[in-house]
Amino acid sequence: MPPKVTLTITEGTLKGQEFIFDSRTTCIIGRSPDCNPKLPDDETHRTISRYHCLLDINPPDIRVRDFGSKNGTFVNGTKIGQRQPEQTPEEGAKLIFPEYDLKTNDEIQLGNTVLQVNIEANKEVETSRTSQPELNINSKETGSDEKVRQLLQQANSGNSDLLSIQGYTILKGLGKGRFSAVYLARHQETGQEVALKVMLPAVATNPNVINFFLQEINNTQLLNHPNIIKVLNSGYYDGIFFFTLEYCNGDNLFNLMRQKGGRLSIDEAIPIIMQVLNGLEYAHQTDIPYVKLANGSFARGRGLVHRDLKPSNIFIKNTNSDRIIKIGDYALSKTFDQAGLSGQSMSGTKAETPAFMPRQQMINFKYIKPEIDIWAAAACLYFILTGAFPRDFVGDPFLAVLQTNAVPIRKRDNSIPKYLAELIDLALVDKPEIHFKDAISFKQALSSVF
Repeated sequence: MPPKVTLTITEGTLKGQEFIFDSRTTCIIGRSPDCNPKLPDDETHRTISRYHCLLDINPPDIRVRDFGSKNGTFVNGTKIGQRQPEQTPEEGAKLIFPEYDLKTNDEIQLGNTVLQVNIEANKEVETSRTSQPELNINSKETGSDEKVRQLLQQANSGNSDLLSIQGYTILKGLGKGRFSAVYLARHQETGQEVALKVMLPAVATNPNVINFFLQEINNTQLLNHPNIIKVLNSGYYDGIFFFTLEYCNGDNLFNLMRQKGGRLSIDEAIPIIMQVLNGLEYAHQTDIPYVKLANGSFARGRGLVHRDLKPSNIFIKNTNSDRIIKIGDYALSKTFDQAGLSGQSMSGTKAETPAFMPRQQMINFKYIKPEIDIWAAAACLYFILTGAFPRDFVGDPFLAVLQTNAVPIRKRDNSIPKYLAELIDLALVDKPEIHFKDAISFKQALSSVF
C-alpha cells in the first residue's frame, strides 16, 4: 500500500472533513476559490487570508509554510509565520518564512480551523529512505563522474540490465542539476555521440514508482520531431535512472543569450520560438498508449505536455548553415518530480524561481494542459527579448505567481513594437485563464505580426 497523508478538520465549522493525499503535490490553504483545501469566504473565516499557507506533500512527508498571513499559522500552538500588524498584504508577500516538517498527530491552526495530520507509511519506504545511495550531483569533486563511469564499466562488462548503454565511453561533462548530470558519450563501434543523462532520486523508490516513471519516459520516446530532442533509450539500475538522448552541438538558448549580451533581437528571437511552437504542436497532438499510473489506475490520453519549458531547456543544433531549435528535457524533470522522486524540492530553499510557470500550474501541481507550455513559450520570448522575467519576484515566489500579473513588456523595453508587445502581453495573461490554448493559435498570431 502506498504511503498517504490525511488532513482531518477537528475544529471549526468544517469539522469532520478529510483531505487525502497519496501522491506528490503542493496545495494552498485559504479563502480564495482556487485554494485546496478551500475554506469558506465568510465572516467566521475572515481571519484566514485568501492565500494563507502552503503545504508541500510527498507522502509520507509533509511540510507547511506561512504566506505572510495577517493572523499567522500555528503548528501545535506555536506560531510559524505572520506579517507584522503594520504591514500590508503586499509587504507580507515579500517575506519568506521557514518551512516546518510535520508528523502524525501534529495540528495546523488557521483562525478557528484546526487540521490534524495523519501519516501512513509502510516499513519498506521508511527503511529504503535511510539507505538511499548518493550520487553527489552538485559536488565539485568527481563523485558523480566516478559513479557514472562505474555504471558504464558494468554495462561494457555485459551486465544485462545495462545493455542500452553498452559500448559508450564518457567524453566530457555537459552540465549538472539538483538531481541529474549530463555527459557527452561516444559509442566505441559506431562513433555515435549522445547525451547521457543520469538522475538520482532524492527519496526512496519502490517498484510502482519506478515503473510509473519509466512508463512515462517510454511515452516520451514516442516523440519523433525535428524540434524535440529524441530520447533514444532509458533504464534503471542500482538506484539510478539513465537515458541516452540526441546530442545537440550548439549549447542552449540561455547560454546563447549570455554570449550575445543578455538578450536577442526580434529577428533572431521569433524564429526560435516558432520552432519551439512547432515542436509543442506536434507533442501536444501525439497519442499515448494506456499507462498504469502511480495510484494503480490506468489512463489514455492525447498529447504530452512538457511542463518545464525555459531557455535552458531549449537547445541549438547546428547543421552546416542551418540552426535547428530543439526542446530538451521533454517531461523528464517534471515527471521525475510528479513521481515524488525529487523529494519536496518545489517549494524548498533549493527550488528554482518559477519564472516560466503560469499560476494554474502553481495552484494545481497536477495541472497538465497544453496551454501551460504555450504560456511558458511566451514567457521565454519575453525573457530573450528583454533579459528579464515576465513577473517581478520579490519575497515568496509562490505568492508572486499567485498575486501578480506579468509586467507589460514595453515597461522592460519600450523599443519593442507596440503590436508585438500587445501580443506577448496577451499571451502572458493567466488570470482567470490562459489566453492561448494551443501552439497553433499562438503561432498564427505571431506570424501575423512578424
